[in-house]
Amino acid sequence: MRPIRRPAMRRAVVLLPNGFTLANLFFGVYAIVQAARGDYLSAGWCVIGGGVMDALDGRVARATRTGSAFGIELDSLVDAVSFGVAPAFIMYFAVLNREGSAWLLCFVYVACAVMRLARFNVEQGGRAKTHFHGLPSPAAGMTLATYYWFTQTTFYSYVNSWPWHTVLPAVMLTLSFLMISHVLYPAMPRLSLTNVRGIIGTVLLAAAVVAILMEPLRFAFPILLSYVAFGLLRTIFFGLLERLPTGDPLMDEEEDEDDLEDYAMQREVQFVETPVGERRGRRRGRRHADFPNPIVDQIEESE
Repeated sequence: MRPIRRPAMRRAVVLLPNGFTLANLFFGVYAIVQAARGDYLSAGWCVIGGGVMDALDGRVARATRTGSAFGIELDSLVDAVSFGVAPAFIMYFAVLNREGSAWLLCFVYVACAVMRLARFNVEQGGRAKTHFHGLPSPAAGMTLATYYWFTQTTFYSYVNSWPWHTVLPAVMLTLSFLMISHVLYPAMPRLSLTNVRGIIGTVLLAAAVVAILMEPLRFAFPILLSYVAFGLLRTIFFGLLERLPTGDPLMDEEEDEDDLEDYAMQREVQFVETPVGERRGRRRGRRHADFPNPIVDQIEESE
């Protein structure tokens, strides 16, 4: 009788993080569809939903130890759609399609988001991180997507007397520059109640979530804008501009062939041939020394 095969649980666990990543892609595509239909409120919620999925896929991959190079590349490609193309097209359908060359702002924003993701893969992809090199694309995408929400409230007229579509190019260009800049942004704090830093991070994150859920139009954009401004001001205030990461992949140059040959000559390895019998003898002696066996010792003494 043939044994009953158990379900491939390992494969299901491996596919779980990629499922969250594809859910992020679903929200990004649907945001573009909703923006084309003129429903910018739903489009903004879709970008926020993509941000939640993007935060969960990495945490699930680390918790289940199923991270892979494939997952890293898939996550970056999806982020380019959800936080690059989708927010840009929300702004395009909202106002930029009414002017001849205004669509170039969408190109600049998407190009910077793609370069930001490519640099992230080279520098930080797959590693645990406490800071991001440049404004993370999810934060930039959600900030841009919720900008339209904030402009439709009465509170916007109190803080800015300029028309929102006039300020929009400055917002897009600022976010684009920060994504490819050397400004360091803190990663999302870990939820913890065991230390002061964890408690403060948990309280701030919970307060932000509650405020966005209660009054999304009024508080979503200011909260996200506070994160954008915090990283920039913190970098300038603490003088971190003098200790910025070096070797930016955006400015890399091809290495000279002569330099590569010199490096190869320095890395030469010398091989020493060892007879097979001697190698096995040493291994056996080392094994016996590390793990003494009374029976083997008696045999060797009788020989």
